[in-house]
Amino acid sequence: MKKAIYTGTFDPITNGHIDIIKRGLKIFDVIVIAVGINDNKKPMFDIQQRVELIKDATKDLKGIKVLSFDNLVVDFAKEQGISNIIRGLRAFSDFEYELQMGYANNSLDENLETIYLMPSLNNAFISSSIVRELIKHNGKICHLVPENIIEKLQNLKEIEECI
Repeated sequence: MKKAIYTGTFDPITNGHIDIIKRGLKIFDVIVIAVGINDNKKPMFDIQQRVELIKDATKDLKGIKVLSFDNLVVDFAKEQGISNIIRGLRAFSDFEYELQMGYANNSLDENLETIYLMPSLNNAFISSSIVRELIKHNGKICHLVPENIIEKLQNLKEIEECI
């Protein structure tokens, strides 16, 4: 079985993330969505909430496993027996950072490969940061997050109802 890890804070998961996951499933049989515990980012949703939102958002996709981690991606990949990492590239501005991270990971484990996937054009502008900002200011997020987690997001935060 071909396996990959898709890492991130997913705070919260967006349609852009789902787009990358679906593209990844065309290449890999199993994708482990690795939810990072990164208190430096001061997430809006705690780790359990993020894991549950991802599980709900991906429940209809086969080959998905959702885990949290709080160590280096390289070490997490070794623990899981996986040598492929998926990363999404929305814009050229993402490329330099992602390339550096890919090189850094490969310098720690030369068997670790990073595969960069682009979301479709209609999801290229979506980021968790934008979604969090809209949530903070009670803006509409219905077109930015998976439909099947909107109600759960509304229960966690005061979010404008989707009509």
